[in-house]
Amino acid sequence: MISVSNVSMRYGAKILFEDVTVTFIAGRRYGLTGPNGAGKSTFMKVLTGELDPQKGDVVRPKKIGVLSQDQFAFDAYRVIDTVIMGNKLLWSALEERDAIYSKSELTDEDGMRLGELEGIVGEEDGYTAESDAAILLQGLDIPDELHERRMSELQGGQKVRVLLAQALFGKPQALLLDEPTNHLDLDSIHWLQDFLTRFEGTLITISHDRHFLNSVCTHTADIDYQTIITYTGGYDDMVVAKTQIRARLEAQNEQREKKIAQLNEFIARFAAGTRSSQVTSRKKEVERLQTTELARSNIQRPYIRFDQNRPSGKTALEFDSVAKSYGDQKVIADFGANVMRGEKIALMGRNGLGKTTLLKSLLSAAPDLAEKDFALDAGNIKWGHEAQIGYFPQDHTGVIEHGMNVSDWLHQFDPKAVKEDIRAILGQMLFRGEEGLKPTEALSGGEAARLLFCKLMLQKPNILILDEPTNHLDLESINALNIALQKYEGTVLLVSHDHDLIDEVATRIWHFEHGSIDDFKGPYEEYLSATAQAK
Repeated sequence: MISVSNVSMRYGAKILFEDVTVTFIAGRRYGLTGPNGAGKSTFMKVLTGELDPQKGDVVRPKKIGVLSQDQFAFDAYRVIDTVIMGNKLLWSALEERDAIYSKSELTDEDGMRLGELEGIVGEEDGYTAESDAAILLQGLDIPDELHERRMSELQGGQKVRVLLAQALFGKPQALLLDEPTNHLDLDSIHWLQDFLTRFEGTLITISHDRHFLNSVCTHTADIDYQTIITYTGGYDDMVVAKTQIRARLEAQNEQREKKIAQLNEFIARFAAGTRSSQVTSRKKEVERLQTTELARSNIQRPYIRFDQNRPSGKTALEFDSVAKSYGDQKVIADFGANVMRGEKIALMGRNGLGKTTLLKSLLSAAPDLAEKDFALDAGNIKWGHEAQIGYFPQDHTGVIEHGMNVSDWLHQFDPKAVKEDIRAILGQMLFRGEEGLKPTEALSGGEAARLLFCKLMLQKPNILILDEPTNHLDLESINALNIALQKYEGTVLLVSHDHDLIDEVATRIWHFEHGSIDDFKGPYEEYLSATAQAK
C-alpha cells in the first residue's frame, strides 16, 4: 500500500496538484492519467521518493520496483546482473559475499558475516536469481545469447526492456512504471499485460496506450482540475465517469446561478420597500447558494482530419520480388503484394524484423521520399495512377528544418495557402496564438509529431505511410488519430504497436516473422482468430 497525505506540487504560479490525499491499495492496479503537463511524471517521482513533495507526506513499502528512465546508468554491467539489481537487498548481499570470497584469507568475522549474507541470499531467492531473471528477459524478447553481454552493447529498445525486467524482478510489494510500453512491440506488450494482471502488490503505471490501461488497470487515478480523483475501472470507464460527474457539477452550478439571479431580482425590487424581512431572508439564501468555481480542465483535444486532393487509381500500389539485406542479414526476402485504393494495412511483428525496412523499400520508388543511400537488393515497385504519398517517419531527426518558426516551416509545403488556413491547421493541432511562432529547434517530441500531422493535413495526400506515429503522442492525440484514420478514404500503410489503433483501423495485416511476411486479408480480430485456430 502507498499512502499520500495532503501533498502539493507547484512550479511558480502553475499548480499541478494541491492538498492531494489518496491511498493506493495492495492488489489494485492503478493507471495514472492526465493530459501532458498535468504532473503525472512529477507525481510518480514523488511516489518513488526521487522527488520530495513541497507539502505533505508519502508512506511507501520497503520493497518497490521502479522503471529506470536512464538507459545508460547500467552500461558497465551484464544484462543479467542489471535485472538482479532490481532487488537491491539481494544485489548488495551478493556483492559483499563475492568481495569476502575474493580475499586470500578469511577471518572468523568474515565467516560469521558470510553466514548472515547466505541467509539473506536464501530469503531473497538468490540461488535462483539468474534463472528467474532469464525468464523475465525471455518474456520481454531479450534472447539468451544477450544475457551475458554488457548493457552498453544493447540497442535502445532492448535496454528499455531490460530495465523493465529490473523493475519486475525480486517480487516488489509495489510497482511504479512510467511509460512501460514505450519501445515494446505488441507481443511484448501482451506479455507485460499478462504479467501485470497476475501481480498481487500495488501497481501504478503511466501509459498513453488505451488498450493497455483498459486491460491492466482495476482503477484509474486521474490528475486534472489541480487534484487527483480515483475512479473504478480502466481508462474508458474513467472517461465516462469523469464526464458524468463534471456534467452534473456544471448542471448544479447552472441551477444555482438561475436561483441566485431570481433572488437578486427580488432583492433589487423590494430592498427599499416594506418587505425588509423577506429581502434579508433572500440575501442569506444567496450567500448559501453561492456557486462553486469549478477548476478548469488541463485537457486539450487536437482535431485531426485527413482529406485527399483527389483519389488515386484503383490500384494504389503493386510490387513483387522485393528483397533487402544488411550485410549477411536477410531482412526481406521475395515479398510482393497488390494494394487497392482505400485499404488500410497494419505492419506488425517483433521489433527489428523489417517493418520500417519494407516501408523504405516501397518509398525507394517515390522520388520525393526515397531515402538517400538506401538501395533495394531486388524487386519491382509501381505506385498507382495519381498516387500522392504522405509520409510520417519513425525518426523525426532532420525532418523538420531548424532556423524557422512553426508557421513558416508548414507554409512552405503549400505556398498558395493563406495565413488564416495555416493558423487554422496549427490551431487544430494545439499550436495556438504565439505557439505558431515557436522556433522549430525548440519543439518537443510530441510537438514535432503534431507538426508533421499538420503537414499531412495541409498536403491532403491519397496514400498515408505512417511509421510508429503514436510514439510521442498523449492519449487525447492518439484517440484523435484513431478517429481520423477510420474516417480517411485514402490508402494507409501503418506500423504501430498500439492495439486499439490496429484493431479499429486496419482492414489487412502484414505480419512479420523471421525471414517471412504473412499477408492476411482481413482485420486484426479475424487475424487473431485465424492464428489461434492454426495453433
